[in-house]
Amino acid sequence: MARAWSLKARPQGMPKHTDFAMIDLDQSVLGAGEVRIANRWLSVDPYMRGRMNDVKSYVPPFALGEAMQGGAVGEVVESNGDGIKVGDMVLHMAGWRDEAVVPAAQVQKLPALDVPAQAFLGQLGMPGMTGYFGLLQVAEAKAGDTVFVSAAAGAVGSTVVQVAKAKGMTVIGSAGGAEKCAWVKSLGADAVIDYKGDVPVVKALGQAAPKGIDVYFDNVGGEHLDAALAHANMHARFAVCGMIDVYNSGAATQLKYLARLIGNRIQIRGFIVSDFMNRADEFYKDMGGMLAAGTLKRQETVHEGLETMPDAFLGLFSGGNMGKMLVKV
Repeated sequence: MARAWSLKARPQGMPKHTDFAMIDLDQSVLGAGEVRIANRWLSVDPYMRGRMNDVKSYVPPFALGEAMQGGAVGEVVESNGDGIKVGDMVLHMAGWRDEAVVPAAQVQKLPALDVPAQAFLGQLGMPGMTGYFGLLQVAEAKAGDTVFVSAAAGAVGSTVVQVAKAKGMTVIGSAGGAEKCAWVKSLGADAVIDYKGDVPVVKALGQAAPKGIDVYFDNVGGEHLDAALAHANMHARFAVCGMIDVYNSGAATQLKYLARLIGNRIQIRGFIVSDFMNRADEFYKDMGGMLAAGTLKRQETVHEGLETMPDAFLGLFSGGNMGKMLVKV
């Protein structure tokens, strides 16, 4: 019997294990144009927290009592779909479960790059595309820019650090704890701020970037966003893809330096990775070249077994991951 995680109750603040429930899935006969996939790897991402709230957003909320969704990589074990055969490894969005039946049109064969399959849920998947296009297209970062990256030890942030260095930028990352800071430094960051340290982020950023920053890549919000505003140069560009600081609290971010965006003509732009899905070939070509050149490094935090999905998800909000958070089914 196939199994999936469902949302039992909408979380109030930080989600709890009791907000989730395992359910059995109907082993239905495969319909025309459908494929059955045995999931091998499941993605765990901060944006999923927003889908647990019953509010209007860019993606609909999870329905109570029904199988949740998310990125997954799996092996096709049965196919009624054109162009998809048994044995193909595919990427799709029917995660949080061990088996998925989906239309063949909703799956993507893994690109022909020499990486493990799970890499297409991280650096060479949605998080990597978020970092790549957010940095180069949304923030219009260019060689010579000084770039500040929050959550630089995460799946998105670590990609931003490496792409920025490959493109000739100076990079300042922020991460929590000595181990994560050392890893970000090993990726090529010119300076790393430990936001869990004794020095406030705004002061630490001023020390790391005495001439200011030209680009801020925001995964966090809160004091990181405020610090970036405090040290932003004239015509600085901010790309905002996440604000994990407020996902559970719902509290408004206090921005003491917000008024600086007027005099310094700072551009702040939010974006969603789906804005750039039609440019996936461009992403794979450029990232594939960096991969072949040995420029890219990956790190993964892996939980074993479908039963660990809630643990993996909650770990995102307590600093429990370095690099991409994954569940191996």
